[in-house]
Amino acid sequence: MSLELVAESGEPLPYRPGQFLTLRIPSDRTGSVARSYSLSSAPHEGGPLKVTVKRIADGYGSNWLCDNANAGMIIDSLPPAGVFIPESLDTDLLLFAAGSGITPVLSILKSILAQGNGRCTLIYANRDEESVIFADELRALAAEYPHRLVILHWLESVQGLPAARSLTDLIAPWSDREIFVCGPVPFMDAVVTAARDLGVDRERVHVEKFVSLSGDPFAQAVIDTPDTADCATVEVEFDGDTHEFAWPRSAMLLDLLLVRGVAAPYSCREGACSACVCRVVDGEVKLLRNDVLEQQDLDEGYVLACQAVPVTDSVRITYE
Repeated sequence: MSLELVAESGEPLPYRPGQFLTLRIPSDRTGSVARSYSLSSAPHEGGPLKVTVKRIADGYGSNWLCDNANAGMIIDSLPPAGVFIPESLDTDLLLFAAGSGITPVLSILKSILAQGNGRCTLIYANRDEESVIFADELRALAAEYPHRLVILHWLESVQGLPAARSLTDLIAPWSDREIFVCGPVPFMDAVVTAARDLGVDRERVHVEKFVSLSGDPFAQAVIDTPDTADCATVEVEFDGDTHEFAWPRSAMLLDLLLVRGVAAPYSCREGACSACVCRVVDGEVKLLRNDVLEQQDLDEGYVLACQAVPVTDSVRITYE
């Protein structure tokens, strides 16, 4: 599905390879539902933004879009979000994808090959040869960049389901590279386990996780304004500026920032993605929900702004 994404001001919105959009999809029961879809287009291509919507038997969002989306339709979207992004396009990467998990991986792959100097190895798992999404585009990229791109296909019909033990042999020749993986949870878990068994530093393994959203991330943020005795103080470094606010103890950090006019990044507002991640450099917060950050992330101070409430009387936060 091709989209032209513009801000309310009418200006085009930039994005980075590996990011996703959260779309508002009409619903007769709830008014709307929110669904996140990764971008398969790359920023340098300059054309419309593209998302791949795979029809799922019981998936309301995918079925609605496949049945109703048409040229000229206006669909509300949050700005491009996500941190499944390579730090540099000159970095050598080992990319893992399974099924529709190829979508953000393709955006990263095209960006590195066209705009950077990095080399890429893609290991792409599918049910069978007929299930390979973007097969023609991948074939063309391999032909255009034979010295910088290696593509290895894993077909369940031939090799069975990929398991950590078998994936270890695939990772080993490129274990010194940054690893990006997107796909069904069992597949991603197998890749992470295989990388760990090979001694790959966890910080070099990047995993893209999505869950279905139950709330409305498009709703306007609202917070109560209790007495100052019920507030902590938060200092936030964001986009080169420092802000200081009274932080009601029952309010989520993200809601506070949005109400105070700070354009902090976010997507799901449910603790189910990492778009709003920030880091606590002083003080302590509590996360009411966390479906994406691992213990090492938490130990290093990373938190989800959409689920963070203050514990200590003062907190310092930075967006890196």
